[in-house]
Amino acid sequence: MILLVGLGNPGSKYARNRHNAGFHAVEAIADAHGFTPERKKFRGLLREGTIKGQKVITLRPGTFYNEAGNAVGAAAKFYKIPVDDIVVFHDEIDLAPGKVRVKKGGGLAGNNGLKSINAHMGPDFWRVRIGIGHPGRKEAVTNWVLGDFSKAEHEAYYDEVIDRMGSAIPALLSLDDTGAGRFMSGIAQPGAAATEKKPADKKDAPAPSSAPATKEPAQKKSSPFDILKALKKD
Repeated sequence: MILLVGLGNPGSKYARNRHNAGFHAVEAIADAHGFTPERKKFRGLLREGTIKGQKVITLRPGTFYNEAGNAVGAAAKFYKIPVDDIVVFHDEIDLAPGKVRVKKGGGLAGNNGLKSINAHMGPDFWRVRIGIGHPGRKEAVTNWVLGDFSKAEHEAYYDEVIDRMGSAIPALLSLDDTGAGRFMSGIAQPGAAATEKKPADKKDAPAPSSAPATKEPAQKKSSPFDILKALKKD
């Protein structure tokens, strides 16, 4: 059995916050794979299901972010889940918006939710870091993470990244470096395949034009970094 934990703060006040990216990720995974409805257990909200024949549970701790280890420790103890089979999804200000990185163990980078889980389970759980970007000033970090994702962020990267979690998660469940790499690749790929056009029938093809074709100048797409710059100017 594998335990997927989403970090966040409970309650409608925080529901759309950047700090709740972990909540959003595990909800998307459970929805994509038809898990059971949430039920209250282990001081949190639990859902159960299977992914590619593997038994999986998701947990959104009902404690605040900094005390997530209480719920994770209780669930792991009840189901006898070793720390190696726990995957924690969380926001990461030191990653560019939309970037997703996976690692096992390592430093806690000042993340109090990870520190709490470490205190109960030790450091060797898997972490899925969801980039939300940095506001640029240390004193602005709290308001940044406890602020809602903007409409521009949702449209530029966030909704698509969260949506891809559900389709990419089977790779990660191997719980090894190869699976982690495939999961990250699955998140990074475009959300929709380009629609293939059927080749035109030769007899219906338009006559070639004698006028030379002119190229339209390529328009630069806005990146998540441009969005962050715009947000900082507001």
